Amino acid sequence: MTFRRYVALGDSFTEGVGDPDPTRPNGLRGWADRVAEHLATLDPDFRYANLAIRGRKLPAILDEQLAPGLALRPDLVTIHGGGNDVLRPKVDLDALASRYDQAIGQLTASGARVVLFTLFDPGTSGVFAGMRGRFALFNEWAREIADRHDATLVDMWRMRDVELPVVMDTDRMHLNTAGHTMMAMRVLDALGVAHDLTPPPLAPIPVLTRREKVAENARWTREFLVPWVHRRLTGRSSGDLVDPKRPALAPID
Repeated sequence: MTFRRYVALGDSFTEGVGDPDPTRPNGLRGWADRVAEHLATLDPDFRYANLAIRGRKLPAILDEQLAPGLALRPDLVTIHGGGNDVLRPKVDLDALASRYDQAIGQLTASGARVVLFTLFDPGTSGVFAGMRGRFALFNEWAREIADRHDATLVDMWRMRDVELPVVMDTDRMHLNTAGHTMMAMRVLDALGVAHDLTPPPLAPIPVLTRREKVAENARWTREFLVPWVHRRLTGRSSGDLVDPKRPALAPID
């Protein structure tokens, strides 16, 4: 199967945060770019747009990206959202799912192949463990929505073949380069597109002493958690001054 007009919608996951590349727009590569790069080798007329912006909650993704994405008349759409919503103090997951359901219905009705995602399993320990139930509930909605609209689902919750810390960036929130490469492979596999992508070697999880763990957690809190909380308290987002990296369909350079 080949595609000619791929549009990626979403948040930091799709923008490529955690996979830096100073030669690219927004200084990021990411799994969506990797998928597009492979699809471009299969058809000389292939075009790719990426409207994703970091920090966006799902309603904002739909308000800002859905109509422009549909206007590009894609034959392939990937969309990821919900992670920034479940991390808020309060969220109506049923209302969120209803809105998501309508949007996926619009996308599939356009004739495009639509790919959506579940959220990763945060596990029973760590900073997000207390919200594991929210993650699971959102994911059940995502599975139901995918089934209802015959969309393709990439189920990150069920990816148990690799330890999460190995594929996460130092901010503990985003995929690293290896993780983005593996995600590109999962998306292509879900689409039934043959490829020869291979992930870079996975670094082993370092074994830290108790003192080293305390120091590492303090560093993470100082560099990532405190700024994140501050943005939430002040009503700001990491994507407030960020533009889409590829706002129009264009060939892969």
